[in-house]
Amino acid sequence: MARGNVRDRFGREEQELSDKLVSINRVAKVVKGGRRFGFSALVVVGDRRGRVGHGSGKAREVPEAIRKATEQAKRTMIRVPLREGRTLHHDVDGRFGAGRVILRAAPAGTGIIAGGPMRAVFEMLGVKDVVAKSMGTSNPQNMVKATFAGLGQCMTPRAVAAKRGKKVSEIFGRPDATAEAEE
Repeated sequence: MARGNVRDRFGREEQELSDKLVSINRVAKVVKGGRRFGFSALVVVGDRRGRVGHGSGKAREVPEAIRKATEQAKRTMIRVPLREGRTLHHDVDGRFGAGRVILRAAPAGTGIIAGGPMRAVFEMLGVKDVVAKSMGTSNPQNMVKATFAGLGQCMTPRAVAAKRGKKVSEIFGRPDATAEAEE
């Protein structure tokens, strides 16, 4: 399936994306003659190099719901800066509804220590080392959205330094670098 870069309908080159089905839920609509059943799907899409998106879709058949969710996920992709291409730069909290997640950077070799829906997000993002904890809810929709809220807060040290008008060495608070700057 590795076809390299693919052009989308606007002519832009797009990296090969992989997707992961997080959950499928059977939903019912009560009508005059009884119940009409449909399916809702939650999908996470990513390039495993720092871009990830999520989407949900509803349809009468499972494949159609997955297709709709995948299309929405491709439209809502975000870029997350990764340290050394394997972990987050700093710890963050994410909240959505009753869901609260804590995402922590981890040393090399730790692996992905996270619950189901969060694990799918990190795998599609390309994170190799992270520790995550979900609190408040086990609803996959809210957990994924809270994870994205946390990932949206991630910044590189260079971006933080630019925002504060300082140097990267001042942000890390190295005593030898700040002493030299004062002299």
